[in-house]
This record gives sequence, C-alpha cells and structure tokens, in this order.
Amino acid sequence: MSVIDLSRPYACKIGGPVLKAVDRRIFSLRYYMDCMGCNFCHDTCCQYGVDVDLENVARLKAAPQDFKELVGYPVDVWFTDNVVADGEFPSGKHVRTQVVDGACVFRNRKGRGCLIHSYALNTGGDYHDLKPLVSILFPLTFEYGVLEPSSEIQDGSVICYGEGPTVYEGSRDELLYYFGAEIVAELDALKDG
Repeated sequence: MSVIDLSRPYACKIGGPVLKAVDRRIFSLRYYMDCMGCNFCHDTCCQYGVDVDLENVARLKAAPQDFKELVGYPVDVWFTDNVVADGEFPSGKHVRTQVVDGACVFRNRKGRGCLIHSYALNTGGDYHDLKPLVSILFPLTFEYGVLEPSSEIQDGSVICYGEGPTVYEGSRDELLYYFGAEIVAELDALKDG
C-alpha cells in the first residue's frame, strides 16, 4: 500500500471522518460503477450490511411510516445491538445494519438496490439525509484518517471489481459533497501526478 499524506486534514461536513492521507490505489483499482445498470451482481455488495453512525440510526428510525412499511421488517431488527466506539464517525459510535436472509435489511427484495436510496429519490428527498456515509462512499472507505479502497475492492472479492472507472472517479462527486472542492482538487492533482 502506498499512502500519501494530504496537504492538510479535511473534515467531513457531517462531523467525521477527518481525512489526512490517501491510499494511492484509489487511482488505479476499478469497479463497475453503474450499479443499477448491472445485470450480473444481484446486489452482492449488500450481503454484509454496513456500519451506520448512531445519529444516522436515529434519523432512519424517525423516518415516516411509509418508509418503515417499505423496508418490511420491524424497526427493532434493523440494526445490530453491538455499539462500537469509533471516533471517525460523527457521533463517535456506530452499529451495523442487520443481515436478513443473506442481505442488508435495507436491500430491496422486490427489485434492486438500496431501499433508503430509492425511497429518498422517489419522495423527492436527498439520500444523503438517510443513507449511511459508508454506503454512499463505497467502494471508497476510511480508516485511521486514510481514504482507501474498501476491503472488497482491495481483495478483489466484489463481483464488480476490475472493470469501469477507478474507485476515485466513481466516488469523486460524493467526496465533493462530503469533504469539499479543496480535497477533490488535491486528489485530482495526485491522480494526474
């Protein structure tokens, strides 16, 4: 792994994480980015669930009744009970979404994709308000202040690995949304340098 220190720390606009370095592999590892246009993965990246900040958990639990009905599972089974202290998350703590019948509880069982994401789009909302940061940034992630490819990309185990844009190119707009134009300009320069 080739980690490059960034010129300064970049804080996420929701309070965490703070990125201080980047794993150069984000500029070379590739994945098939058109998730909803894919006909071969069957949402396999959703099979493990995802880490969710406790503030995000509260927002999801407070979502309207039509969202809860869409999920189709009771709210009390949406998340694991294991609370993990993690200073990189805005609240300093996270849990995971439950895996039910081999997939994240929020995976659309009647179609494709994430129910949180599709609910936001279908109701005119912003998916950033409800969807977990880790899901939105995928296949990028963060650990100890380092922006890096998700483990499934690093080990090549995700079925969409290898074809398409780099993980940086695929997540660039989300980095812009959460961390701002300055980090994207710095990452663009590193990518081209």
